[in-house]
Amino acid sequence: MRRGEIWWAALDEKRPVVLVSRDEAYAVRAMVIAAPVSTTVRGFAVEVKVGPAEGLPRTGVINCDWLVTVPKVDLLERAGRLSSRKLALLDDALRFALGLDPRDG
Repeated sequence: MRRGEIWWAALDEKRPVVLVSRDEAYAVRAMVIAAPVSTTVRGFAVEVKVGPAEGLPRTGVINCDWLVTVPKVDLLERAGRLSSRKLALLDDALRFALGLDPRDG
């Protein structure tokens, strides 16, 4: 498991999530932080578009306003991984969602 991977998870229903915990956490923690993928696209700054290029069956958005803690045992199957460009967009969306200052150059 690595940050930026997309997994199918057993949440309220089986749905894709993007792992957002730091890489070091996966080896030592039983729970991980993830951002669910939704097909409801609102066009907000907390969303990052994903789809077949990332291993998903259809287009949706990573919703960074909806962070969840998921037991690793509920991560069912790896679907794909974000590109470095999408991971940078995810970082920006997380900073916005959490009210963190953007990084200086």
